[in-house]
Amino acid sequence: SRHQLALYCGGSGDHNPIHVDIDFAKKFGFKDVFAHGMLSMAFLGRLATSWVPQKQIRALGTRFTSITWVGDVITVSGKVVGKREENGEKLVDLEVKCTNQNGQSTLEGNATVALA
Repeated sequence: SRHQLALYCGGSGDHNPIHVDIDFAKKFGFKDVFAHGMLSMAFLGRLATSWVPQKQIRALGTRFTSITWVGDVITVSGKVVGKREENGEKLVDLEVKCTNQNGQSTLEGNATVALA
């Protein structure tokens, strides 16, 4: 929502008007404002920390695949793609992604978490 984007500006310190000022966004050829990429990445971080505590996250890497427009409904998901043991830790490798209401991926990546 526009409200969430404005709040994220304050929380992140990223006050780029492209994310909150529709006139500014249109001036640069966009149809509307759009979400910060790092906000989507934060959603994926929250996905991981809903499974394990933050201290057990070993890696989270992403790449942006398309714009998340204001008003999009985003679904985050993760899929276990590997299990291994390294330095005495039991690790799980995940593929993670954000998808909009049309099924289009907006962010894709990988994460590694340590199991307790």
